[in-house]
Amino acid sequence: MTSVPGAAQLFDELDKKLMVYLRDGRTLIGYLRSVDQFANLVLHRTIERIHVGNRYGDIDRGVFVIRGENVVLLGEIDDTKEEGDTLEKVSIEEILEAQRVEQERRQEQEQLRARFMKERGLQYTAEIGPDDMY
Repeated sequence: MTSVPGAAQLFDELDKKLMVYLRDGRTLIGYLRSVDQFANLVLHRTIERIHVGNRYGDIDRGVFVIRGENVVLLGEIDDTKEEGDTLEKVSIEEILEAQRVEQERRQEQEQLRARFMKERGLQYTAEIGPDDMY
């Protein structure tokens, strides 16, 4: 097939297992079933993969429709590479609890940083979050 720029290149990826990283920071893995001219995607047998440190957990999501403007990164998954992964798979409950603890830790750090800056008479602007990056 000839190289066509833009969303049309995604047609080559139909029925392949893809990883999609979204603007809100979520990582989805599923089989690409449909794509349109706006790069809107339909993933089948989708899982949401949550990473915290060297652990990860997968949440089944089924069929997932993704608006093209929310896609940051998209790539094909090589199943042979996935088997040699050094990350530890944990239960959904365990990874959600780890994610909650990590978010609380980050919030505490932001509060300490803001207080430190205020005590020194400096204006503090919170770090850019995933929603602000794109």
